[in-house]
Amino acid sequence: MNQLRIYGISASRAIRPLWTACELGINFDHSPQHYRGGATRSAEFLAINPNGHIPVVTEVRDGKSITVWESMACALYLADTYGKADGTDISPASPAEKADALRWAFWVVTEVEKDALSVLMHRLAMPEEERRTEIAEAAEKRLKIPLTILEQHLRHQEAHKQNMLAGMRFTIADLCVASVLSWARAADQAFWDAYPTTQGWLRSCLARPAHKQARALP
Repeated sequence: MNQLRIYGISASRAIRPLWTACELGINFDHSPQHYRGGATRSAEFLAINPNGHIPVVTEVRDGKSITVWESMACALYLADTYGKADGTDISPASPAEKADALRWAFWVVTEVEKDALSVLMHRLAMPEEERRTEIAEAAEKRLKIPLTILEQHLRHQEAHKQNMLAGMRFTIADLCVASVLSWARAADQAFWDAYPTTQGWLRSCLARPAHKQARALP
């Protein structure tokens, strides 16, 4: 029997493997490890991930222990390992879909994540007296470049009767990008008005039952 465990609270990057697991209907143990208070710096946790970060996915498969660090790697691993790969779930069903999953997952971490997090922190998450409007504004300005790329891609998809990143159905590519871009929702509506297709796509992703199920976890 595989002993799959996902470490990390849902209000963190751990939402990515948690959401993936919920989409795939995977049975897993959840260890809601917090990133605050030194929890990830304990000797016990550092033995699992010496980087001291969540999320982590661990399991015993065929008698061998497997450990996966990094949120996107965790999500992609679960999709690759547990998906049907036949076009009926979020897992890539072809080399082209696998390529889409890889390129969009790496793209969103490289081009979007840092600035999306700055927007979240300085528009919403931090105590008001600690927020710096100039940091949020600078991050939003930088985000215009990748968001323009995403908007153009989604419009191209719509023109070809495909309303998701990699085709007609929601896949791990959409999950990876939406999980990061959701942080930027803290930006003013005036910012989002320039990206109506992206905004509609993001709403549809975050409205999925599996996302709500994952977010409800501790």
